[in-house]
Amino acid sequence: MASRVSSKSKGKMSKGGSSPDEDSIATKFKELTNKTLKVAKVVAHYGFIPLVIYIGMQSEPKPTYFQLLSPV
Repeated sequence: MASRVSSKSKGKMSKGGSSPDEDSIATKFKELTNKTLKVAKVVAHYGFIPLVIYIGMQSEPKPTYFQLLSPV
């Protein structure tokens, strides 16, 4: 019997026949996007309350910090 040759290639194939450079660019873009979103999440988390206080202090009549932060 003759040996069969498999049409499947071993190793990692690139999707859609794109070049390795395009895959690395896409990977780098995804990494940059993830890092940017993580930083934006931290900034939004720690910056929201100070932003509310700042906006509240700019209103008329000028409240004191206690009046601004009290729930009543």
